Amino acid sequence: MQSAEPPAVPAPAPEPTGTVDASFRRRAVRAAAAGLVGTSIEWYDYFLYGSAAAVVFPKLFFGNLDGAVALIFSLATFSVAFALRPIGGFIFGHFGDRLGRKRMLVVTLVLMGAGTFLIGCLPTQHQIGVTAPILLIALRTLQGLGLGGEWGGAALVVVENAPAGRRGIYGCAMQIGVPIGQLMSAGLFAGVASLPDEQFYSWGWRIPFWFSAVLVAVGFWLRARLTETPHFQQVVRTGQRTRIPALEVLRSAKKPTVLLIFVQAGSTVAYYLLTVYSLVYVTDHLHLPRSWALGGVLLGAGLEICTQPFFAWLSDRFGRRPVYGAGTLFLALYAFPFFWLLDTAREPLVWLAIVLGLALGHAATGALHGPLYAEQFPARFRYTGSSLAYQLSSTVAGAPAPILAGLLVSVTGTSRATSVYVVVACIVSLVCVALLRETYRANLNPQPQPQPEAA
Repeated sequence: MQSAEPPAVPAPAPEPTGTVDASFRRRAVRAAAAGLVGTSIEWYDYFLYGSAAAVVFPKLFFGNLDGAVALIFSLATFSVAFALRPIGGFIFGHFGDRLGRKRMLVVTLVLMGAGTFLIGCLPTQHQIGVTAPILLIALRTLQGLGLGGEWGGAALVVVENAPAGRRGIYGCAMQIGVPIGQLMSAGLFAGVASLPDEQFYSWGWRIPFWFSAVLVAVGFWLRARLTETPHFQQVVRTGQRTRIPALEVLRSAKKPTVLLIFVQAGSTVAYYLLTVYSLVYVTDHLHLPRSWALGGVLLGAGLEICTQPFFAWLSDRFGRRPVYGAGTLFLALYAFPFFWLLDTAREPLVWLAIVLGLALGHAATGALHGPLYAEQFPARFRYTGSSLAYQLSSTVAGAPAPILAGLLVSVTGTSRATSVYVVVACIVSLVCVALLRETYRANLNPQPQPQPEAA
């Protein structure tokens, strides 16, 4: 009697290529648009807090402290969210891999938006004492949890709906949300910052925080209309959902997770230097108008919207690693010239310093984060793996960046130590880029599992 052969494991379904039918293209474009708008709103909220932490909160929420100490405490509240982001990535990644990508995206959007709107309603320390900074930190916690789960879900919704061979350019739509959010927050903040100090510090700074409610309503409407990604649907159909996705990440994907935690060290440190600490350095160290740095951030974010798609297109043609590595190398070489340009104390060169860093160095790296992270993990734990790796990277590299930059300049009296800090972070990133596997041509469709024989 012959033994029955085990059921064959079918090959993974091929991904749609660049030539796709109209319905698939519409779904891919709709997912990219939802990722773009939603992520723009999330990062608008996030960067708005960073600007206020550098300019407003030291005076209104830590005014009983010495100027330098108040600034450090205020920037520390900006960093609080970094500690919460991996927790948010773990929580929403787990349910995103169990219940679906779409549901988590709606929850994270509401969390982040509610935190931002309520910050604009807070009374100051002068009005309610120590309760004011405590409430500020509590609302910052909501923002951190929301952003921790937001990024991974947005990346997967876009990448898992994109045709093979074009995941870079489609995934870039979600990443463009970062400079768009930066542009909106910097633009509104620069507008209210032009008010006389008395009006700015009494009510003007609150307006951009209240405006977040309008943006969240638009994002909620867009995301509620999304359908679940075909990759997650196939995971459900083939019974591949795991009970605890985080354990699967530790068992099956330790190497890519560790590399992805450190791969954007240089990009993250340089980015927060360009967009957050530059405001402090220009106003407090160089004693120049705050509008100079805000203007540079505004222009740099606008140009990055144009340059990111170019670098994403290059990554679809030549691979993620060479493009990402080139951007990281540029940031390392630019670490010293950045401060040289700022130290000229001339407005056009202050603008140029920030613009070059954002439109070239950060654009070449930031444009690729969606596909770079999502492509390293199988669909059954992709939300958890990409979220944990990305958010831990932000915690390790991003949380200390503004504080360390300020301390290094304060202790040494010069920017050279801060430039060395950026160079070291970029070297770490380049090593990780070299060790990551290239995935721009990989098939991301879930591998079907053998089904048990019928009785």
